[in-house]
Amino acid sequence: MTIAPEAGTTTAPVPSQSTYQTRVADYWNAEENPVNLELGKIDDLYHHHYGIGEADRSVLDEPDSLRRRERITAELHRLEHAQAELLAERLGPLTPADRVFDAGCGRGGGSVVAHLRYGCQADGVTISAKQAEFANEQARKRDIDDQVRYHCRNMLDTGLPSGAFAASWNNESTMYVELDLLFAEHARLLRRGGRYVVITGCYNDTYGRASREVSLINAHYICDIHPRSAYFRAMARNRLVPVHVQDLTEATLPYWELRREADHLVTGIEDTFLTAYRNGSFQYLLIAADRV
Repeated sequence: MTIAPEAGTTTAPVPSQSTYQTRVADYWNAEENPVNLELGKIDDLYHHHYGIGEADRSVLDEPDSLRRRERITAELHRLEHAQAELLAERLGPLTPADRVFDAGCGRGGGSVVAHLRYGCQADGVTISAKQAEFANEQARKRDIDDQVRYHCRNMLDTGLPSGAFAASWNNESTMYVELDLLFAEHARLLRRGGRYVVITGCYNDTYGRASREVSLINAHYICDIHPRSAYFRAMARNRLVPVHVQDLTEATLPYWELRREADHLVTGIEDTFLTAYRNGSFQYLLIAADRV
């Protein structure tokens, strides 16, 4: 039954984001974490995600304290950049004529990596106005702002054109949204045969319910980590067919072990991540899927 509004009243506009998403936006608008900012200053590539690969632990033996900090920061940034390159590699083959979409782009490093690799155009979306402004300024400094653009929008409802994108991705941002809503938007944006890639932390269904460590990570980042199986179910419901699945859990351990010893960058969550990975309750996963 529809009830007509009373005369003289107006319908309240539907917000573009939920109260929870507004809290997330407030968090990232205020965020000035050295582990995100100091690493990006090295080459103006700001990655809001973790790293993979063997770490050069010799940086910890540096006797000069200032130089030790610099070397640790550079090594962590190298590992984070290796993760971004792995994701970008799974997007291809792409050409400069293609357009790609970075959902939950943060300060924009992933879009730049994709553009530098393929020459493609990139649109990044973040719920944080501060991040979008920062990322656009970085694109202007690189003189690529005609090719790489960032928007302060909700990644569940971007307003970007349907079927316009050859590839899209989420890099550690899926835990802030409902997967069905997210994958429906990716399926809408991607052309048929387009590639979607996600790298994410997820809790391991075979372990049971979310572990204590996963709950602590949720509280730390104001997020809601999904079970591994939820990704595949939601993809199947939204015309995304997995073609490659890669467990990156072992590959990310060296990053976290090194970061735990970086006194100038620690956030207090490092031991929780390491425990969760090692007890099997938490996994670091890459999934590549084709839009059918």
